[in-house]
Amino acid sequence: MSCLMVERCGELLFENPDQNVKCVCMLGDVRLRGQTGVPAERRGSYPFIDFRLLNNTTYSGEIGTKKKVKRLLSFQRYFHASRLLRGIIPQASLHLLDEDYLGQARHMLSKVGMWDFDIFLFDRLTNGNSLVTLLCHLFNTHGLIHHFKLDMVTLHRFLVMVQEDYHSQNPYHNAVHAADVTQAMHCYLKEPKLASFLTPLDIMLGLLAAAAHDVDHPGVNQPFLIKTNHHLANLYQNMSVLENHHWRSTIGMLRESRLLAHLPTEMTQDIEQQLGSLILATDINRQNEFLTRLKAHLHNKDLRLEDVHDRHFMLQIALKCADICNPCRIWEMSKQWSERVCEEFYRQGDLEQKFELEISPLCNQQKDSIPSIQIGFMTYIVEPLFREWARFTGNSTLSENMLSHLAHNKAQWKSLLPKQHRSSSGGSGGGSPDHTDHGTENEEQTVTEDVAP
Repeated sequence: MSCLMVERCGELLFENPDQNVKCVCMLGDVRLRGQTGVPAERRGSYPFIDFRLLNNTTYSGEIGTKKKVKRLLSFQRYFHASRLLRGIIPQASLHLLDEDYLGQARHMLSKVGMWDFDIFLFDRLTNGNSLVTLLCHLFNTHGLIHHFKLDMVTLHRFLVMVQEDYHSQNPYHNAVHAADVTQAMHCYLKEPKLASFLTPLDIMLGLLAAAAHDVDHPGVNQPFLIKTNHHLANLYQNMSVLENHHWRSTIGMLRESRLLAHLPTEMTQDIEQQLGSLILATDINRQNEFLTRLKAHLHNKDLRLEDVHDRHFMLQIALKCADICNPCRIWEMSKQWSERVCEEFYRQGDLEQKFELEISPLCNQQKDSIPSIQIGFMTYIVEPLFREWARFTGNSTLSENMLSHLAHNKAQWKSLLPKQHRSSSGGSGGGSPDHTDHGTENEEQTVTEDVAP
């Protein structure tokens, strides 16, 4: 049994995975290296911020301590130590649902394939454990536990790791968002044009990638990390910074939990690489790349889902759709998600203003209204992708339902625009001049690059 090498802040530790580790305090950047040699970031790997950039003379007296800034940046578990690694048994049992809400939550799970599934209600019924509960259920119903001979306790431990590594105080990028994306992915995996070709490995990859695609998200976007000279931006050379971090963190948790340790090495290497390919596809800056490729496939009618590469490409598209499907939900849920993501934008803008940084596009609460942001998002990002997804599915019932919700929700946001914006749009763009005027290519690029923290 090989040892696991952990690098952290210039210190080297050597652990045997089979040993009972009493306590491991992870500080700063944490990297795991296993037999495959693929770098992985471990739980609690909250990198250092360059406080010299933020600690300018104007606000140096207000900042106080580095801890305060870290809290403002929403790295709330900077000195978090893994409960599982410390050998502490969770107080809650492995029962998936609280007894008081067992019946209601179980009833909801029986309808998990319905598009009107209310993830907010489900999260309340499961006492904030929607991601763990949903994934355990889906792994079971898809037969993945039996097919891959997964240990249920180990699976539960891994999913708890994933759920805990989402930042609960993020208004949008939290475990509920991950559960919502996972439920959407489940719906897409059931589409007749895709379902008949999927292997158990495809299904497991799709669900795992959906669950972990935003893990350890700091609540700020890539441009913020770049302009604050953040460690992760330097590590990944300003390319898909957050997505790379989500992927490497997921690999770290898979190895730490030893969920797939019983599988052949070649298979686990392939799983890790494919998970990376799926998670990296969610980078919004690659939207046009994937959309252009999808359009070409559909135009040429050359998608062969019997081929593993074409099948993987459609899994990437499905995950991209699931990640931005909020505008395609019913209005009541879509509106909640819109308000949450804009609140996250505004928090970043307030932080940038406080430290005299340039306020990122869409993050200025005084200039960027929720309706204008959402109309731009729907127009430039969501509609083009979901129109092509509908073409792929042959205008399935689900696709038509989603496009119907999308049109309705866009009309709702247009009705909520300030009067001056509605009149200036002339009925064509429906958004503010800053972000949703259809006439300028630069504005489309702004929405594409800065639509999500």
